[in-house]
Amino acid sequence: MKITLYAIGKTDNPHIIALTETYVKRLKHYVNFTFDIIPDIKNVKSVSEAQQKIGEGNEILKKVKTSDFLCILDEKGTSFSSEKFAVFLQKKMNSGLKNIVFVVGGPYGFSEAVYARANSRISLSSMTFSHQMVRLFFIEQVYRGYTILKNEPYHHK
Repeated sequence: MKITLYAIGKTDNPHIIALTETYVKRLKHYVNFTFDIIPDIKNVKSVSEAQQKIGEGNEILKKVKTSDFLCILDEKGTSFSSEKFAVFLQKKMNSGLKNIVFVVGGPYGFSEAVYARANSRISLSSMTFSHQMVRLFFIEQVYRGYTILKNEPYHHK
């Protein structure tokens, strides 16, 4: 199985970039993992929130293949403990999926078209995090999930 994470807009903070790269490298030991940035929509000051979501949604949907399992990171999604998220990953691997795609949306969330295409929604927390931090947190949780599945000592109960 391959896991892809798409995120809208780049991160400027070198500390977040370095930590994210650390976990991406660690994940390569367990799974074919790709992290890709979808560029911000240009001239966002001249478009409405709805237009921005539609533009970002179009860019997201261009990247997702018909056969991909699309899971969006959304505040209204299902919340998991780290152990339950590991089980979620294991079930997806056992189901024979070739590619699971996770997406961190833009500042206003997702367009209706992305919600309609999504196979699943996951909430990392009921708290709000910056889009830059969510990437790091999510990639770390994927890594943690694989260490749980392998019974490695990274995760403590």
